[in-house]
Amino acid sequence: MLIETIPAAFEMEEILYELREHSAGLNAGRWDYLFSIIKKFRDRGERFTLPDRNAVTMTAPVMRAYTDLLVRTCHRRGAHAVGGMAAFIPSRRDAEVNATALARVRADKTREAEAGCDGSWVAHPDLVAPCREVFDGVLGERPNQLTRIREDVRVSAADLLDVVSAPGERTLAGLRNNVSVALQYLRAWLRGTGAVAIFNLMEDAATAEIARSQVWQWLRGGVVLDGGTPVTRELVERLVEEELAVIRQSPGDGYDAAGFEQARALFVELALADDFTDFLTLAAYDRLP
Repeated sequence: MLIETIPAAFEMEEILYELREHSAGLNAGRWDYLFSIIKKFRDRGERFTLPDRNAVTMTAPVMRAYTDLLVRTCHRRGAHAVGGMAAFIPSRRDAEVNATALARVRADKTREAEAGCDGSWVAHPDLVAPCREVFDGVLGERPNQLTRIREDVRVSAADLLDVVSAPGERTLAGLRNNVSVALQYLRAWLRGTGAVAIFNLMEDAATAEIARSQVWQWLRGGVVLDGGTPVTRELVERLVEEELAVIRQSPGDGYDAAGFEQARALFVELALADDFTDFLTLAAYDRLP
């Protein structure tokens, strides 16, 4: 069972009880979880406004509290705790990119295994071996870590809601990245592809949701970026055109003008609207061929 919304984090015991023999355990669905935080608290001000999405790692206090509580809850009930998906994508053509991805995945999986997780997810088949290697190194001959109850974990409601402590800044580069990723993902989604490698990261509907909802929140909340630039409608519209120009000049199979025009219209509709759309796919379905 995926725990991928912040309300579910408060009800893990109840979820396990209701599922009982029908569930092998719980999984930390980290990307949807971040989207849920933004979505649920989008108009609650500075206290619930995250920094750049790529700055929010699983070592942030609010994310560590969520995963530690998941491990403790599962193991107290004899259920398996499964870590989340690392978004880093290895490269079979670029040794430097590949080395960076593998190092970051190993660090992520080491953190999960040492926290007591019984297994994890990866975003690419080439990451199965390093993930297995890390977990085998911690598990040894054991099939799981169910005996690690994590009685040291003391997570309160305040810890699960401690969004403001997430380290990092809100930057123009982060805003620009959100715009670019959302545009590229929406174009791919409208063409039938649900997961896309962008900037050496695996982007899916959950990460695209983070990107577009963060733009909406920063705009509606009047966020001032690191360096003093306020997030305005005019700034977002300018970044949309600038990022489309960058994509247009990028090497590849050619610029899909019609596809990116669809993506641009959809992103502007979602990010600049007065009212928040619960899921980007709700508006995207209407634009499918």
